[in-house]
Amino acid sequence: MGTDKDTHTDIIDFNITNRANDFIIRRCAFDDLELVKEVNEKELPEDYPFFFYKSILDNFPEAFLIACMKDDPEKIIGYVMWRVEKTPSKHSLRLISKGHLVSIAVLKSCQRKGAASALLAKSMYAIKKHNLKEYVLEVRISNYSAINLYAKFNYMTEGIKKKYYKDGENAYYIVCKAENL
Repeated sequence: MGTDKDTHTDIIDFNITNRANDFIIRRCAFDDLELVKEVNEKELPEDYPFFFYKSILDNFPEAFLIACMKDDPEKIIGYVMWRVEKTPSKHSLRLISKGHLVSIAVLKSCQRKGAASALLAKSMYAIKKHNLKEYVLEVRISNYSAINLYAKFNYMTEGIKKKYYKDGENAYYIVCKAENL
């Protein structure tokens, strides 16, 4: 069972942020989904059912990327996935397209090597083709490393979503204007 969408797996080196030069960034394929799910379950408290990952892959394959070890391309060390949402503009009644970061995670043993930065940069570029006005996401207010990562990409806090996560923790709602890239 595969996806109907193009899920080719071009390998893209991201040497700008890959200091150790030990991983590659590529598109996620259907066969990668179980390993992506494992990374999520290991590193994040929020779990998603398999069909949710497949839905993101089917609808936005260009912005569902994985980081793999260069010497073992089957070893997934991280992933990022986005979706596009149409929402009313704050300044008018017209709808605008927003890229919504659904999830990003890197195995703890592979963090601080540039994988999250590479995943974020490549995926933001890939989803931009949807004529986005903004990139948006929620992040735990206690996740300082992620908050610092997003700040490097010009994300700004626009508000707090109270008790956003299942455990009751609040989330910052942060936004990056597409024109700031």
